[in-house]
Amino acid sequence: MTDDLVPFASRTYGLLFLLLLAARGMDFLSTWIATPNLVLEGNPIAKKLGWRWGIPVNLALCFGFAFWEMPAIVISTTSLLVAARNFQSAWLMRTLGEHAYREWHVERIQETSATLYLVCLLGQTVLTAVVGLAVIYFTGVDGWQSGVIGDRTRDRGLRGGGYVLHLARDVASPPRHPPGGAAKKPAAGERSR
Repeated sequence: MTDDLVPFASRTYGLLFLLLLAARGMDFLSTWIATPNLVLEGNPIAKKLGWRWGIPVNLALCFGFAFWEMPAIVISTTSLLVAARNFQSAWLMRTLGEHAYREWHVERIQETSATLYLVCLLGQTVLTAVVGLAVIYFTGVDGWQSGVIGDRTRDRGLRGGGYVLHLARDVASPPRHPPGGAAKKPAAGERSR
């Protein structure tokens, strides 16, 4: 793998483009199954773009990154790992509903010690870094390419940390509406607030 641009319309470009398209497509599909309204989306940029702009932006990124082998492989690998993780819990997210799942998850976080959660997050980040370091060492990747792999590992840790902050905000001020958006009716003898 080199720093050279892959020629447009070459066999390698076509394969990288298809790889990126398939990997990003799986990330989109898994996200749509898990959180069709993007309530649970952890990436603030993707959440802001939404489905309408996210799809064309990702198509353009696939088109552009197919010119470089290493970024195309790193992005594809990351996208497939994210999709696999999304599929792991998508059934529960879809069954409970996005708001109910978030509330359920916040309750589980409240029941867990911060130390245990952060140790598990650190373990996940370190294991991702080990894979990245092995790729760097055994493929002879150097320069900016190792930086791309390092960025992916850092992104894993930052996303997890950002998710913790996002959940902490939800814990501090939970949503004012119950799951499903319907207001709860007071039980007999109770006053409504």
